[in-house]
Amino acid sequence: MKFEDLLTEINGFGRFQKMIICISFVGRFMIPCHFLLSNFIAAIPSHHCDISGLDVDGIFGNLSREERLTVSIPKQEDGTLASCHMFSHPQFHLLSNSSSSTDLPVVQCQNGWVYDNSTFSSTLATQWDLVCGNRGLNKAVATIFFVGVMFGAVFFGGMSDRFGRKPMLLVSYLSGMGFAMASAFSSSFIMFAVLRFFTGFTITAIIIITAVLNVEWVDIQHRRLVCVIDSMAWACGSMSLSLIAFCVRDWRWLTVAVTSPLLLCTILWWWVPESSRWLIVNGKTQKAHYYLHRCAVMNHREEVISSIKHEALTSITVTENRKHSYLDLVRTPKMRRLALFTGTIWFCVATATYGISLNIADFGLNLYLTQFVYGAIEIPAKLSIYYLLEKIGRRKTETGGLLFGGISLMINIFIPRDLWLGRTVVAVLGQGLLVGAFATITLYCSELYPTVLRQNGLGYNSFLGRLGVALTPLILLLDSFWSYLPQITLCSVALLASLVAWQLPETRGRCLPETIEDIEDTSQDTDTSLQQTYM
Repeated sequence: MKFEDLLTEINGFGRFQKMIICISFVGRFMIPCHFLLSNFIAAIPSHHCDISGLDVDGIFGNLSREERLTVSIPKQEDGTLASCHMFSHPQFHLLSNSSSSTDLPVVQCQNGWVYDNSTFSSTLATQWDLVCGNRGLNKAVATIFFVGVMFGAVFFGGMSDRFGRKPMLLVSYLSGMGFAMASAFSSSFIMFAVLRFFTGFTITAIIIITAVLNVEWVDIQHRRLVCVIDSMAWACGSMSLSLIAFCVRDWRWLTVAVTSPLLLCTILWWWVPESSRWLIVNGKTQKAHYYLHRCAVMNHREEVISSIKHEALTSITVTENRKHSYLDLVRTPKMRRLALFTGTIWFCVATATYGISLNIADFGLNLYLTQFVYGAIEIPAKLSIYYLLEKIGRRKTETGGLLFGGISLMINIFIPRDLWLGRTVVAVLGQGLLVGAFATITLYCSELYPTVLRQNGLGYNSFLGRLGVALTPLILLLDSFWSYLPQITLCSVALLASLVAWQLPETRGRCLPETIEDIEDTSQDTDTSLQQTYM
């Protein structure tokens, strides 16, 4: 008997599974708020040099604020005030002839900056003057966070395969909440950067553990529905971030606000079951029987599980006595090929998706509105995924999302920057296609990797995905060399991923592989459908 057969008998999508999905939804709702938080806390408001130092002995007299700025700060070609320079001394003649300021001597800001607080009451930039020469540190905030996410994915992927899904999920909840709350009260940028690294390191486990836990508890028919529900949590969180940020304009309290759901997650954790599939594979049949009994009782199928003793669970799947590590991803040829392909796709789809998500200020619309629209477009995109995963399968859905998402990025290269509405519409379309591909690859990988390596596999892929995200802010900085270079780079990686995705096997309607032998087709008990899937 396969585990899927037993799961079907006790109802693979009953009240028990719905409870798990609802609990997971709360934690996953918080994740995009942190992943996209730098769009708001690291925003750079309009600013200019503080000119109070030029008003020696009150020489400005009765000049208005506009007149003081005119004689103190040069104007740029578009008529706006320079952000990083000021005149070495007041140029009173500009009051009568402001067009002759181009050749006047200027210096860098001597007394700090004055910020426009109409949009944000406080950001990292205004807190620690991360502007002009220190402007790159704002981009570094996102990079540092995602480097933490990257290493956290590897760490928690291995730990949850070794110690179980449930205990490591609690570790993620508690440590993530602690580091995030502490970062909100940082006294220096260095302290904040270090705490953001560890915040990313710890909360990433919520994604990879809940994704695997949900897939391992539902039957084959409902995996795609679970995939869509999980991804909907991201869409809801992304839209909610814009609303929360609109109401909370201070970066410290915004960080606290988006972290607070973790307190509820910690309480709900007590109702989260361990994966019976993982328990059986690791020889813990008595504990597996306990959770299967809970599932059967809640789903009103207790008569099924009462006839099965926990010793009989050993025959459901091949139990391997040795521990597995990330090295097992590359020890055998088909696992090595699978790891190479899925890792490439994760890196590319994450890079392209966040290339749009982390660049919302570049399209000329209101920051909050753009963030809300980006989140809203994910809902129809992911609803369509529910239909496409069953109609055309995982491989075609993934390939199509990446291909047409890359084409959207390509189109935006040729749209003039002053046509901000057209650029935004195309970017939103591309965002919808790419987030659909991102949602698909998460389910796809959960079905491709065997149970003994599923969490390691998702941890490895998440590592490469977050590596791509960590590099995205640096890719966006390439516009200082050539304005089209970031878009060309993002377009290229999306198209590359579509080619790689086409090489993966289809998993629609297949049983989940349990061991490495199921992938390599060397076990005598390997199911025929698995053999066909990985041929």
